[in-house]
Amino acid sequence: MSQSFSSPVHQADLQRIVDTVLSAELPPIVHAGHPVLRTPALPFDGQFDDAVLHLLLETMRRVMHAAPGVGLAAPQIGIPLRIAVLEDKGVEDDYVAALRLRTPLPFFAIINPSYAAAGSETASFYEGCLSVPGYQAVVERHRDVDLSYTRPDGRPVTERFSGWPARIAQHETDHLDGTLYLDRALLRSLTDNSELARRWSQPGIDGARTALGF
Repeated sequence: MSQSFSSPVHQADLQRIVDTVLSAELPPIVHAGHPVLRTPALPFDGQFDDAVLHLLLETMRRVMHAAPGVGLAAPQIGIPLRIAVLEDKGVEDDYVAALRLRTPLPFFAIINPSYAAAGSETASFYEGCLSVPGYQAVVERHRDVDLSYTRPDGRPVTERFSGWPARIAQHETDHLDGTLYLDRALLRSLTDNSELARRWSQPGIDGARTALGF
């Protein structure tokens, strides 16, 4: 029987979950329908030592790369803690990068993050999720956000992110609050990945907006 996350997770249960994840060669990504994705994650407050934290972050990075994805939250591998990793190499096409505000995002880890809008501007584009495979949908998000988090070395920081990096930061932080991107999506835009590649691979979303009526 799998661990239920509708009730508090005790330290022994958490340790067992972490040990199981770290013992796997490549831990599986849990999918929508698993309670861990719908339960606010617990703050990380030293439930395990720095060595285990480092190993967990490296494991999460490997899972993210293997998927592949540009972010991974701990609940996505079954660990109910406010930890996530982010990394995006960007795109080679300068026009696409400029239209989507997609600048490279070097690897980093965030612990106990929260974000706030930095201004009123928004940006809309298709998003997918490793925990909801096979589909993407348009999500309108803050274009600029201030992300407050703790680094793995314990230092608290607040950084401003814009464009695509801001989208990634919001997506992963939402995971830690039990929110999936579909909760914020324009559902008429929901598209199977094969249809997205065939019909809506343009740099912008105007064609899809007109045809699908969102």
